[in-house]
Amino acid sequence: MQRHTGRFSIYIRPFSYLLDLIIINFLATILLINSLNSFYYHLFISFSWIVISWNIGFYEVYRFTKSSEIVEKIGKQYAVFILVNFAYIGYFLKFSDPSTILKFISTAMFLIAFEKLFIYYFLRKFRVVYGGNFRRVVIVGEEKHTSHLVEFFNENPNYGYKLLQSFDLKTNKKEKIQECFEFVKENKIDEIYCALADVSNTDVNNFIDFADNNLKTLKFLPDEKELTSRNLKLDYYGYIPIVSLRNIPLDDTANKLIKRTFDLIFSFIIIVGLLSWLTPILALLIKLESKGPIFFKQKRNGLNYHEFDCFKFRSMTINEIADIEQVSKNDPRITKIGKFIRKTSIDELPQFFNVFLGEMSVVGPRPHMVSHTEMYAKKVDKFMVRHFIKPGITGLAQTNGYRGEVETETDIINRVKYDIYYLENWTLLLDIKIVFLTVFNTIKGEEKAY
Repeated sequence: MQRHTGRFSIYIRPFSYLLDLIIINFLATILLINSLNSFYYHLFISFSWIVISWNIGFYEVYRFTKSSEIVEKIGKQYAVFILVNFAYIGYFLKFSDPSTILKFISTAMFLIAFEKLFIYYFLRKFRVVYGGNFRRVVIVGEEKHTSHLVEFFNENPNYGYKLLQSFDLKTNKKEKIQECFEFVKENKIDEIYCALADVSNTDVNNFIDFADNNLKTLKFLPDEKELTSRNLKLDYYGYIPIVSLRNIPLDDTANKLIKRTFDLIFSFIIIVGLLSWLTPILALLIKLESKGPIFFKQKRNGLNYHEFDCFKFRSMTINEIADIEQVSKNDPRITKIGKFIRKTSIDELPQFFNVFLGEMSVVGPRPHMVSHTEMYAKKVDKFMVRHFIKPGITGLAQTNGYRGEVETETDIINRVKYDIYYLENWTLLLDIKIVFLTVFNTIKGEEKAY
């Protein structure tokens, strides 16, 4: 059930940000006169570059983005960056030689444009020659509605899509849909493309449920009659419109950067300011009461269903069922010091190391034991959707009464509902609110904190 997509754009974009800022600041140092080479001006050009790029989507370049769109983005970035620079210099420095600034910005933009287009075309060539970073896809629908997309995928391997199968729904629609589902699971398909004109509302819901529960990306070829009547996210592959029904804010590069920065700062503060002195004290108390390691680590499922070692302070005696059986109220396995650190959630603090390493986030859906994840994936509808983002130390479900032991099926169903709401409505302010509510609930004390 593991999801392997071979995507590395998450590394390319931060690298592009960093490289562009290095180019800008280096050229400012060698091309501008000393009066402009102040710390504040370098800070200004770095900050303004990032703000402008976020607003015009300068780094929002995908495998289906046209080269003409990239050139348009470069032109917009160039024009706005020139304006803000002239405004800053004219207001704060009263500098009267525009040719120097124009030369600096033009040279910087030329190098950045070359770098951006080089990466774009290099990735296209890399996909064709080496077969890297491909997404395995299937198409579902009648040939008259899907032939253009089939042709697009077959004739444009540089976009990085590998069409493995096309399912024609002209006859035996139910059987073909079921055949498609089986094929997707057996062949590790990444994305499903479905023609809306050929499926009913019930079929659409079945596709959505299947994609959510199996952690697959689902996209639609829209019926032209439906385009004006629905609020949908629309992209274009060449001239072919493609619809995505689930919009995840954390798929956006800028939002990922904001959340990761928040995670790094917050986890660093906790590790240095709290764990640096608390860990030796707890280590002594844990060791004095029972034999075994200070830390307890357990395999859990994170982003894209990948497994990772989740860290905690050990709160139980060593037992063989720790990875199978969930802790319950008055559990005899819990030690005296363990009861205290579980009640106060101190046992969770080592997970800030997981956050710092990028395996978790401060806020997100709580990760479950691997055995429980597999069980809930079969029993609870849309449970797998939680794995589209990183798991968290705390989450929206936990601040709304669904922390700790899952006692009934309602507990896990409501937890999933809160997790999906968070995933589709993420903001930094929501993260901050959840952190404050978590601290407040910990101080107040919670019934299910055991």
